[in-house]
Amino acid sequence: MQAVIMAGGKGTRLLALTKDEIPKPMTPVCGKPILAWQVEQLKVNGITDIVMIIGHLGHKIQDFFGDGRAMGLRIRYIEETSPLGTAGAFYYLRPMLAGETFLLVFGDVLFDVDLARMMRFHAEKKAKATLFVHPNTHPFDSDLVVMDEEDKILAFDSKNNSRNYWYDNCVNAGLYLFDAAVCGHVSEPVKTDLEKDLLSGMIQSGQAVYAYRSPEYIKDVGTVERIKVAERELASGYIAARNLRRPQRAIFLDRDGTINKKNGLIAKEEQFELEGCAAEAIRRINASGYLAIVITNQPVVARGMCGITDVERIHNKMKTLLGREGVFLDEVCFCPHHPDKGYPEENPQYKISCHCRKPDIGMIEDCAARLHIDLSQSWMVGDTTVDIRTGKNAGTHTALVLTGDAGTDEKYNDVPDMVCADLLEAVKKIIGG
Repeated sequence: MQAVIMAGGKGTRLLALTKDEIPKPMTPVCGKPILAWQVEQLKVNGITDIVMIIGHLGHKIQDFFGDGRAMGLRIRYIEETSPLGTAGAFYYLRPMLAGETFLLVFGDVLFDVDLARMMRFHAEKKAKATLFVHPNTHPFDSDLVVMDEEDKILAFDSKNNSRNYWYDNCVNAGLYLFDAAVCGHVSEPVKTDLEKDLLSGMIQSGQAVYAYRSPEYIKDVGTVERIKVAERELASGYIAARNLRRPQRAIFLDRDGTINKKNGLIAKEEQFELEGCAAEAIRRINASGYLAIVITNQPVVARGMCGITDVERIHNKMKTLLGREGVFLDEVCFCPHHPDKGYPEENPQYKISCHCRKPDIGMIEDCAARLHIDLSQSWMVGDTTVDIRTGKNAGTHTALVLTGDAGTDEKYNDVPDMVCADLLEAVKKIIGG
């Protein structure tokens, strides 16, 4: 595996730090250039053959890294004499690639990722291109990635679009895996945009372009304020802790009656309304290092009240409303099944017994396997005794909230580890804030 770093650009938003004396990727973060952090991460992941695409003040990068031998690396350079955009230099790249696949990273991105997981995903999907994607705190002004149920990318939703619809909070993070043959799409050394010109063309022609979704840390640190935040997150250990090589902690959240107000069986988006404290509670989870994961039974599908796409639209409303408040959910999982049969309007495809319907733990087990979650250090929070039994079955700690059903369903007699007025109080007690 080889890595390519797009290390050009003037970095006008970082002039207060670079003073136009160093290129943007050499901006220090905790006393070390962004590029040096990137190179260290590549080496940790076993990637020692690196090509840097340089431009403005590129000689400063060459002076710092040289040919990489002092660091146990092989580093080569492609120098743009005029800006070629985010993909134009692919024209020069193909002869420098030895393998079938290469990693591409933008030079203003700080990351700490278990790349082996992303590589396995890329291989399993037989992808031509794989984009690392994640939710962020400002989806309303971000380009979004639109995927199908198999994670194949269907389109990019530009931040300039007038979004009079609910959307998934899923953003391209600036880390990619490409088949080397993709370089052949750039047939001349002209300014080329990676997303608009190259990837969009591949998607429109039906090529295998996939999204790899992970809660690991990747952040564009292209502004002074973002660097300050990243420095705090580095110093606290937050960034390293998000790497999926390390066990994760999660707060599993019930939906109806916990995140949103109880409104019967919600089958239409207009029935969905957030609890007043939900955004602040999830904001605290986002900052704590815990993963925020929704685990919800949605028998409205089995009952024939709505379809899978309707539930997904309701969840997109939830993600959109939370995104407007600067918070996000790492995962949203739902069970559409219900075992009881005999109703005329029911959907027989979903009227089955399953392992995912709470209090069974299929949804939690799936998340734990994919995201390396230590269930013994995690929590299940909900408004019913079903949620408490689910947490007990999964081996998590449990918290009952006195919103929604407030435990009055009385289906089980399990005693929660704590009882709280609402989700915000539960989160405060869990994370100690």
